[in-house]
Amino acid sequence: GPTLSPKHEAKLRRYLENTLFPVLGRKLVAHLEPADFLAVVQPAERMGHNETAHKLMRLCGQVTRYARITGRVKYDVAAGLTEALRPVQNTHFAAVTEPEAIGQLLRDIDDYTGHTSVLFCLKILPYVFTRPSELRLAQWSEFDLEGAVWRIPAKRMKMRREHVVPLAHQVLAMLHELHRYTGNCEFLFPSIRALTTPISDMAPLAALRRMGYAKDAMTLHGFRAMASSLLNEMGWRPDVIERQLAHAERNKVRAAYHRAEYLDDRRKLLQWLADFYESQQGGNVRPVNFHRAG
Repeated sequence: GPTLSPKHEAKLRRYLENTLFPVLGRKLVAHLEPADFLAVVQPAERMGHNETAHKLMRLCGQVTRYARITGRVKYDVAAGLTEALRPVQNTHFAAVTEPEAIGQLLRDIDDYTGHTSVLFCLKILPYVFTRPSELRLAQWSEFDLEGAVWRIPAKRMKMRREHVVPLAHQVLAMLHELHRYTGNCEFLFPSIRALTTPISDMAPLAALRRMGYAKDAMTLHGFRAMASSLLNEMGWRPDVIERQLAHAERNKVRAAYHRAEYLDDRRKLLQWLADFYESQQGGNVRPVNFHRAG
């Protein structure tokens, strides 16, 4: 590989000796589990040092990849663990927000002829507007289709608390259809290569690009911005929108009072959004009386 500058090498050595070795140093690499690596990096994350947490995880990944390549282990157990960390910075993601453009985007997704898992992941994401990985890694066991609700366990959420997504009837219809294809798998969106693993985060993104959406026009995170700006514009209460986005309450005092889940309001909000999307996707002109319910 490329030779490291002495300064960079010293920094990596410091990370290894001060942070990784004390926690992992006594264990055989073959005995390490994903939880071991998370135990190393989460203290940095808890202190708000997200960049450091990502660097440490990358370093763990380099070691485990080397162990796999040299035959010391069969699998790279640190692969994909950066997904469990908070993103490094809050960037503003590109998003389609004009109603006509939203309708076109939804029609383009509908016309997509690629892998079933990728198609349904892209079809459902605008309606639930979770973080992309929260949907991509979804499991059938998290869904109560009778009760029209999806409960994402705390361990899969960025803010580490359970998140409830009420399901609009359009989403239920998509889920029932998807169930015919992947209902016998653990994941809603199994990979084309191995039914026991979900699709990669690159697959839906690559599909968007193939539909002609450049990265400055639309990203997977953009579906959150798309829903959020539309709902704000239509006069839905900001705290209800924020709760559905599963954002952290920044104000500690408000957070104490803010155990309200607003589930009824959120169910109305998500059904309104689904109706709106459906009307746009049909290419209908937006009805003049399309005021929000509630």
